Amino acid sequence: MTTWTGGRLLHIHIAPAASYEMEELQRAELIAGKGIVGDRYFLGTGTYSPKPDIREVTLFAAEVLDALARNDPPLQAGPIILKPEEHRRNLTVSGVPLDHLVGKRFRVGNTILRGGRMNFPCKYLEELLGMPLYLPLYNRSGLNCAIEQGGWIAPGDAIEPLD
Repeated sequence: MTTWTGGRLLHIHIAPAASYEMEELQRAELIAGKGIVGDRYFLGTGTYSPKPDIREVTLFAAEVLDALARNDPPLQAGPIILKPEEHRRNLTVSGVPLDHLVGKRFRVGNTILRGGRMNFPCKYLEELLGMPLYLPLYNRSGLNCAIEQGGWIAPGDAIEPLD
């Protein structure tokens, strides 16, 4: 296995409440133990806010968007074009093996995150977008993370392993 040396932050998205449209940011402040300033989970208004879990910030791999568009693996519905603001995760990243970061610490810009658990797709996303996404996103629906050290992030920031 090749050792991961780093990736890049491509997009930042937040929503002020559950079901609201995701808003793209050019810069965001992350607060340790809370989340992204202005996001529904920072504000405690996210769908899963009352449930105990790590979800201060969520990451999604751009490579999954590419795979869906390529129809890889072949999907019953054929290729699916999903935009970065549509997957409902906060950070779209490239070159980051999310499943290898569970329990690991890594840097995004000048912040430090710790991988919590892999996220699961929800039927709500299918309903919201009118696309058959539940099965195509199974086992590749993002990574829930805790913020250990807050700070500012912006698209283009490096993402580097610490552990």
